[in-house]
Amino acid sequence: MTATEALAFIEEHGVVLASAKGPLPRLAEAIVNEPIKGSWWAHPKSRQIFAVFSALADSEDVLVCRLVNGKITFVHRRLWPALVRVAQRFSSAQIAQVQEEHTSSGRHVTREVAFPDWVPPDVAERAKNVSEGEALSALGRWTLSSSKK
Repeated sequence: MTATEALAFIEEHGVVLASAKGPLPRLAEAIVNEPIKGSWWAHPKSRQIFAVFSALADSEDVLVCRLVNGKITFVHRRLWPALVRVAQRFSSAQIAQVQEEHTSSGRHVTREVAFPDWVPPDVAERAKNVSEGEALSALGRWTLSSSKK
């Protein structure tokens, strides 16, 4: 699966997990078209998975966050208004944008952009026209178990 195909997969499903087990499809498994036992880093196609994940992280159409069970989650732009509308149902850690980079020294650095700082103005405006019920329906059933109590 290429990055373009992965983006289409995310758009189709709306919200997907990068690799963790949970209530949503796992992108790593879709990329290699088979179940992955253990860490995807040990899979023979780990370089392909990493390349696709990196491309998606750079996409303007994908939010990388820890929305579902605190695990890396990809949310397609089409669902951002719904997510913004029901943001109060989630912890700040769940809806912060995660940005990962590898520095020139080889260190791995993770930064977070707090909600709503990552939200484009047009998305914030569109969220005003989405009801809570419509937003939850668009996001899916997983919201019943993943939102903060």
